[in-house]
Amino acid sequence: MEIAPHINIDPAICSGTPVITGTRIQVSIVVGSLAGGMSKEEVTEAYRLTKAQIEGALAYAK
Repeated sequence: MEIAPHINIDPAICSGTPVITGTRIQVSIVVGSLAGGMSKEEVTEAYRLTKAQIEGALAYAK
């Protein structure tokens, strides 16, 4: 179920934690990577995400 743009929750995926739509990458991983000092570009490359997906994770985390 999409709960926000680019963010899904499904009990069958990562025990229902929020993930980037179409992936198993948890929102907390994206936000934590950015908080840990990675740039948006580095996160985009490391996790093969779009900038829109990263922005969606940040918006959801607020």
